[in-house]
Amino acid sequence: MAKSSVISGFYKLPPKERLSLIADFAGLTAEESALLGQSCSLSIDVADHMVENVIGIFPEPMGVAVNFQINGKDYIIPMATEEPSVIAAASNAAKMVREGGGFKTSSTAPVMIGQIQVVKLPDAAAAQKAVVAAKEQILKKANEQDPILNQFGGGAKDLDARVIETAMGQMVIVHLYVDCRDAMGANAVNTMAEAVAPMIEELTGGHVYLRIISNLAVRRLAKATCVVPKEALGGEEVVEGIAYASAFAAADPYRAATHNKGAMNGIIAVVLATGNDHRAIEAGGHAYAALNGQYSTFSRWVKNAAGDLEGEIELPMAVGLIGGAVKTHPIARIATKILGVKSASEFGEVLAAVGLAQNLAALRALSSEGIQRGHMSLHARNIAVTAGAKGEQIEAVAAQMVKERKVRVDRAKEILDGLNRK
Repeated sequence: MAKSSVISGFYKLPPKERLSLIADFAGLTAEESALLGQSCSLSIDVADHMVENVIGIFPEPMGVAVNFQINGKDYIIPMATEEPSVIAAASNAAKMVREGGGFKTSSTAPVMIGQIQVVKLPDAAAAQKAVVAAKEQILKKANEQDPILNQFGGGAKDLDARVIETAMGQMVIVHLYVDCRDAMGANAVNTMAEAVAPMIEELTGGHVYLRIISNLAVRRLAKATCVVPKEALGGEEVVEGIAYASAFAAADPYRAATHNKGAMNGIIAVVLATGNDHRAIEAGGHAYAALNGQYSTFSRWVKNAAGDLEGEIELPMAVGLIGGAVKTHPIARIATKILGVKSASEFGEVLAAVGLAQNLAALRALSSEGIQRGHMSLHARNIAVTAGAKGEQIEAVAAQMVKERKVRVDRAKEILDGLNRK
C-alpha cells in the first residue's frame, strides 16, 4: 500500500514523534533516526576531510514538508533552512495543490555544458568551422576520460562552437554537451574539457585558457505545473490577486528578484539538506531568468476559464545523487533517503514542484492577508528567544507580540519582564 505524505497535525507533534513518523515513512534505521536526533550529526573528523581549515561545524535546522503529491506519488520533503515559515508554507501550498490533482512534472536529459575558451586566433570564423568539422574526434577523446559514465548511457553527446566579440577581441567558445546521468557532473565535464583542449588548440591555431562547466544548464531543465481550485485558495479574488502579482513580476525585474527568491526558499532548503551545490542552482536559475535580455521570472500564474489558478515553473536543475557531500555527509544521505528519489532527473522535478509550492504560498500571502501576518508568529518565537525567553515563556511572549502586532526585541523584553515579575 502506498504511503501518504498527508500527516494530520504533524506540526503540533513534539520532534521525537515527528521523527518516528518520518522514520516509518522513509524506512530509516534506528541508527539513522538516532543520528537525526543529535544536536550535531557531522563529526569534526568528517568535516575536516570535506573542506579546508576546519575549526568547527555550523548546523542548520532541518524539518520536513508534508502533503506533496507529484505525478501521483507522495513525497516527504526534507528542508534545511534558518528562515521561519518556509517549511509550513510549502506544506500548506502542497495541500492546496493536492486538491487540484497534485503537481505534474517533466524534465530534459541531465546534460551539462562544458566550455572551452579559445583566444589569440588568426581567423576566428575558420577556427569555429574546424572545431565543428572535427566533432567526432573531439567527442571520442572526451568520452575516453570516463568509460564508466559511458557504460551507464551518459558521456559527451554533442558539441558546437560560436564566435563571440569581447573587450579583448574575438574568441571561439566551444560547448561540450555531456549527459551526466545521476551526477551533478562538474568533475566529469571539467575533466573532459581539459582533455580536449590540446586538440582544439591544434585545430584552431589559438590558445585555450578556460576549460570549465557552465552553471547555466539550459539543456538540463525541470518543469512543474499545477492547478489549484479557487475554493482551496479562498475564492476567485485571491486567484486574481496571484495572477496580477505574477504579471507584475514577469514585467518588472525589481519584483521578479523577490518573486524568484520565494521559489528558491524551498528549492535551496532541499538542496542544502541533500548536500548538493546550492550556489550552482542559484546561479543557473537567475541566469536562466535573464536569458532573454531582461531579468524575469521562472514561474507563471494565470486564472483559467473555470476561475481556478494554473501555475508552472521551469529552470535548470543541476543536482546529483552521487559524488561530493551527497555521499560524504551523513545527514545528506539520510535526507536523500527520506526524499526517496531514484534518479537525478526525478530529484530535479521534485525540486521544481517544491519551488512552485513555495512561490504559491508567498504570492497567496502577499495578495490576500499580506506576507507579515503568516510570517509573524514564527518570527516572533525567534525574537522571544533573542530576548531571553525559555521553555513555556517563548510561546507566551510570542503570542503577546503577535496579538499586539509588535514583534520587536524591546517589546519581547518588556513582556518577559512582566512574566518574570509574576
